[in-house]
Amino acid sequence: MIPELTICGRVATITLRRPETANRLDSEDLSALIEHIDVANKAEDVLVLRLQANGKYFCSGYDILRIGTSQAVAFDQVVNALEDARPITIALIQGGVYGGATDLALACDFRLGVPHANMFMPAARLGLHFYQRGLERYVSRLGLNTAKRLFLMAETIDAAEMKTCGFLTHLVESDVFRTTAESLTQTLSGMAPIALCGMKKHLNRIANGTLDIAELRVDIERSLFSEDLREGTAAWAAKRPARFNGR
Repeated sequence: MIPELTICGRVATITLRRPETANRLDSEDLSALIEHIDVANKAEDVLVLRLQANGKYFCSGYDILRIGTSQAVAFDQVVNALEDARPITIALIQGGVYGGATDLALACDFRLGVPHANMFMPAARLGLHFYQRGLERYVSRLGLNTAKRLFLMAETIDAAEMKTCGFLTHLVESDVFRTTAESLTQTLSGMAPIALCGMKKHLNRIANGTLDIAELRVDIERSLFSEDLREGTAAWAAKRPARFNGR
């Protein structure tokens, strides 16, 4: 089955639903994913977009036998759209993550994993040269030395090393994986929308070397004169939860 999108309040969730093939992606899945990301972007109330999967594995990337064939939506187009998504993104990695799926996870703002997860990037073994922004994500998030180990040696690394190198932002035991995911989701969805989404966008651009200073200044000024800032400071002074409206 193609990936499914559900939206509940401020949280959108995309679920990969091909557990029988380790959630391997095909061209139909790519088209669905790009559409789901677009829907989440346009849903103004959505502040968090989660990517999760059914079964033992998170995702085994794009179908190797279809690499090089015509696609309505390119794999890197989907991954780049996920990185550029307006909401804060979380990859919920409940198992192994392989090939291009590692970049799909890296495109997310947060990556929550479990101790039995592992990862590898077999591009060099396949004779496949990876695309530009994927290489850039690996280097900017994991560092050059780790990127070379994973790309050039096709090493498999376990969850502990995935956390150490920065691939996982959170590593928790399997029995608290879902509750931790909910806690992280609720924390993020309770933040002030203008500041939250604005800073996510500009932090990514700083990492990518594409910061637009004029747009940054516009977003800073927008936050300074927002209802959210007045509510946030009032709530802080009153020691109560803030009720943000994104205005």
